[in-house]
Amino acid sequence: MSTTTDRPNKVHEGRNVKRFREMMGIKQEGLAASLGEEWSQKKISVLESKEKIEDALLAEIAKILKVPEEAIRNFDEETAIYNIQNNYEGSSSNYSGLYQCTFNPLDKLIETVEELKKLHAEKEALYERLLKAQENK
Repeated sequence: MSTTTDRPNKVHEGRNVKRFREMMGIKQEGLAASLGEEWSQKKISVLESKEKIEDALLAEIAKILKVPEEAIRNFDEETAIYNIQNNYEGSSSNYSGLYQCTFNPLDKLIETVEELKKLHAEKEALYERLLKAQENK
C-alpha cells in the first residue's frame, strides 16, 4: 500500500480548480465572468486542463471560490480517498477501541424504565390527592 510520502507530488492544479468550482456549484461561465471581461468559458476550460497555474491567477481564483489557495495547490484526490477510507469511525484501523461503549445499554434502558415507573406512581398519587380534594369541596 502506498502512502503520500513514497510517491512524487502529482497535484494537477487545473483539475483541482474544476473540482472546487463544481463543489461550489459555479459554472465555467460564472467563473469567467468573475475573473473579468477577457475571460470566457473556453478560456476557463483551457485553464482547468493546465497542470500548473500562475500564482497570481490561482490566488484570484481561490478568492472567487472562497477556498484557501493552498487547498487548490495541494489537493490530491488519492490522498483524500486514502484518508477517508482509513480515518472514518467504522474503519478497521488500530484505533477501533476508541469507539467502544463504556456502559451496558441494557442497564441504561432498565434504569430509564424504573425512573418512568416511579414518575408514573407519583403521578397516580397526585391524581388521587386531587380527586380527594375535589370530593372534600
